[in-house]
Amino acid sequence: MRVDVNGTGIEVQVEGAGRPVVLLHGFPDSGRLWRNQVPALTGAGFQVIVPDLRGYGASDKPEDVESYALPFLAGDVLGVLDHLGIERAHVVGHDWGSALAWAIASLAGDRVDHLVAMSVGNPLAFRGAGLPQREKSWYMLLFQFPGIAEQWLSDDGWANFRDWSRRSDADEIIADLEATGSLTPGLNWYRANIPPESWVGPPMELPPVAAPTMGIWSSGDFALLEDQMVDSAKYVTGSWRYERIDGPGHWMQLEAPDQVNRLLLDFLPA
Repeated sequence: MRVDVNGTGIEVQVEGAGRPVVLLHGFPDSGRLWRNQVPALTGAGFQVIVPDLRGYGASDKPEDVESYALPFLAGDVLGVLDHLGIERAHVVGHDWGSALAWAIASLAGDRVDHLVAMSVGNPLAFRGAGLPQREKSWYMLLFQFPGIAEQWLSDDGWANFRDWSRRSDADEIIADLEATGSLTPGLNWYRANIPPESWVGPPMELPPVAAPTMGIWSSGDFALLEDQMVDSAKYVTGSWRYERIDGPGHWMQLEAPDQVNRLLLDFLPA
């Protein structure tokens, strides 16, 4: 299904029937990231909504960096829900999709039933994690440089991308990035939302999240510290649940799909 949101075309997979769950991917993925979760959720009686977020997959890819700011990204998700006639949905995010999910739950809380944030904690908790987290986030500065970041990731058969991402499905991801032209648009998420000045300027203003929220972090994550997820509890006024999965890396839904699915089905009311 293709949904037009204020002139931006968003490709959306809609499966099953029941209480709606939106699954939001991050860099460098598309909705395909959730291929192990969709069958489990539809089988449990949910309607699952999986967009290729702006810049990825079959969705539109605006050229200007500013088009990838979080308010536009949130508008895309809310526009998809409006198109489907859905007032409230569970929202599950991973990586940049998690940051987006936090923003939606904070700024449009009446649209979010339950929130699940995977890997990436609340943006204010991420910022507050300090120098140790910034050291792990070194690549975010590299990604600010147009052309340089693209070349660094793709040179020598995408050698640096393979080393950085540690993805078992790297060949498939690279093929998708090349076929859809998603690399620069994906990097524009970083450029629009965490430019260098954001590290020294005042923090963004985000109201606390009122929805029941579960944060999931995996111990093998190369990019994110546990503290930034645990400390997210400070920014949730609804119920808070924290789950740690020992072993898997950053892409836990691929490396430990059964564990992730059990947590989702236990937390999300059908």
